[in-house]
Amino acid sequence: MRERLGIVGTGAVAAGLARVAVERGEVVVWARSAESHSRAREELGEEPDVTTDLEELGTCTFVVEAVVEDAAVKGELLARLGSIVEPDAILGSTTSSLPVAELAEASGRPDRFAAVHVFNPVERMELVELAFPSGASADTRERVRAWCEDIGKTPVEVPDAPGFVVNRLLFPYLFSAVELAEQHDLDPATVDACMKLGAGHPMGPLALLDFVGLDVAAAIGEQIGVKVPARIGQLIDAGRLGRKTGAGFYDY
Repeated sequence: MRERLGIVGTGAVAAGLARVAVERGEVVVWARSAESHSRAREELGEEPDVTTDLEELGTCTFVVEAVVEDAAVKGELLARLGSIVEPDAILGSTTSSLPVAELAEASGRPDRFAAVHVFNPVERMELVELAFPSGASADTRERVRAWCEDIGKTPVEVPDAPGFVVNRLLFPYLFSAVELAEQHDLDPATVDACMKLGAGHPMGPLALLDFVGLDVAAAIGEQIGVKVPARIGQLIDAGRLGRKTGAGFYDY
């Protein structure tokens, strides 16, 4: 079956997922406010549908929340969604650092729940990390994998562990780059050039942190139990969160 997709949120990941998925079927995007609705409508164009009424996701067969990486916020939304959608609908989360089992319980339907960790920019990144609670049904697992493949992604099942695989390995590396730059008073561009030209990385670690968002990076670091460098905290306090605010390690 082709899923009717609901996306909760209008941030970069949510918008990217909407642009990819709308090419393969019906998509409804939920915006929290009139302002975010207007911004999403301008960014996404005529399709997909964008609404501020969560009830309009009730006819979706697969709903993925992609809001702030906060357990309380996600849990509250998932509980509301669990009471709105049809019994056979699947709920998902784009989390990469919060316990999947706890989010599944918050949804009220752990048998029909999955963590669907897509990567930003969604249009370019092939991988989707899938993590399921222990009670997820075989049908849920099959449908989620099929949906990933239908939108042109490669699903890889990973354990329900903070950071899954990619972020668990990636963020200690990113934070070590920050520490190295601080210890030796290195310009961010120097560190990034070395890793791009010497290690073949498409983006240097400090530019990547700016791309992710320093506040998001700090939250992920705390969730996976990795020390967040003091420099990142200083930049956050100064309102330099990365590309989304026009300044982080770099000015944009």
